[in-house]
Amino acid sequence: MKKLYVLDTNVVLADPLAPFQSFADNDVILPAIVLEEIDAKKRNDDDLGRNARRFSRMLDALRKNGKLHEGIQTAAGGTIKIEMNHRSFSKVKASFGEYTNDNRILAVALNLHMEQSETSNPLPVILVSKDVLVRVKADVMGLVAQDYENDRVVAADEIYQGFKELPIHPSIIDTFYSNRGVSLSEIKYQCHPHEFIILKDEFGSSKSALAKVDINKKMLVPLFTNDQPVWGISPRNAQQRMALELLLNDEIPLVTLLGKAGTGKTLLTIAAALSKVEDEHKYKKLLIGRPVVPMGRDIGYLPGEKDEKLRPWMQPIYDNLEYLFDTKKPGDLEKILMGMGSIQVEALTYIRGRSIPGQFIVIDEAQNLSKHEVKTIVSRAGEGSKVVLIGDPEQIDHPYLDSTTNGLTYIVERFKDQVVSGHVNLLKGERSTLAQLAADLL
Repeated sequence: MKKLYVLDTNVVLADPLAPFQSFADNDVILPAIVLEEIDAKKRNDDDLGRNARRFSRMLDALRKNGKLHEGIQTAAGGTIKIEMNHRSFSKVKASFGEYTNDNRILAVALNLHMEQSETSNPLPVILVSKDVLVRVKADVMGLVAQDYENDRVVAADEIYQGFKELPIHPSIIDTFYSNRGVSLSEIKYQCHPHEFIILKDEFGSSKSALAKVDINKKMLVPLFTNDQPVWGISPRNAQQRMALELLLNDEIPLVTLLGKAGTGKTLLTIAAALSKVEDEHKYKKLLIGRPVVPMGRDIGYLPGEKDEKLRPWMQPIYDNLEYLFDTKKPGDLEKILMGMGSIQVEALTYIRGRSIPGQFIVIDEAQNLSKHEVKTIVSRAGEGSKVVLIGDPEQIDHPYLDSTTNGLTYIVERFKDQVVSGHVNLLKGERSTLAQLAADLL
């Protein structure tokens, strides 16, 4: 049965293709106020501005096929129509008095719903919005409202973890230790490249083993790294050992690390990067960046030169560097970095258009990147570079992203079957007991 979908502005800003591809042969209604809000975003330098401009161009191309206020058929068999908001606002005003943009969109959906209810074969009217409160308001007014879920990469509880705990016969664990490996056919589990497997005795004894998938040999093999410190940092749990295994492996050019605050993902990454750049000279330079949320926002309102402007945004990175270099006095870190010349701390605003060969690239707070932005960053990596993306999908500051639609989750899921990529979700906080409790309880 055909449906009428009324779209909120945030749907188009999240996915400019949504009105044209995501609703099949149904009718898509765009309230006129949506065009006004899109127009206000089109000059932005960030991802929202890019999506606003792309949607505007696609809508303009559609005009060649007819009049938008009358409805134009799409390639999918549905129609797109601009609703001119000429109908009454009184029904919405009775419940929510202010004449806001959100309420104007609600008014369009409500009036369409009332019109359809008076026909012999009423069509369902569904308001689609990524704004929780808009959906709540719609529900209060008796409207059907949905979140836009076509941009979700995966369900929140199905995000790839990078490791798996398998109960198995103890004889297989014995074989793993004696032969320094075991065939994947023995464990009967569909593995991903570079996935970690924790073998546990299925009968409940303490016998166990930590292994890594070698997809080329079709075997589980021991980890190459041990518990020796890397730039003074030793792994404190199994997931941190897994992370170091990926970070120190030169044959894995893309690594993604997820974890709550205090799990050590940033500190481990920078320690491994310093080892590779300063000790082994595997890479020419260490480039550390994090988004000024949202990526592309101008930081010119801050006082001083570029480095002074960046310092407040990059302070978490400097905190880790100060710990690793064991600096004692203010200004010591700046002298060290100036003397080394191989460490660059940068905002992602300045990474567009660059080609970065032979560098160890660390992107912190990657959960605040959209799919397009993460593609932009990873595609900057030149020959011989390694890219590490770090973040916590549960701590997102971007207004149009969540734990299942952000760029970090997107790249984890798209690359989990690629031999060039490795991933681990760090579970245990190691910063302090207080920090772990705060991450779990607050």
